[in-house]
Amino acid sequence: MPIPQRIQLVEDLWDSIAEEASPIHLSKEQIAELDRRLDALEAQPESGTPWHIARERILASL
Repeated sequence: MPIPQRIQLVEDLWDSIAEEASPIHLSKEQIAELDRRLDALEAQPESGTPWHIARERILASL
């Protein structure tokens, strides 16, 4: 199976898991890291890359 199709399969599987999954319990350290990353993105929104662009770059590099 070509890589782009495998990536799509993984995305489809992930979406199906997300629909059924119970809440994920995060450690205090994980929450702190997520908060730090969100603060950094909010301070400099231009530093982030939209998912559709990041995905295109990843697929193009394969």
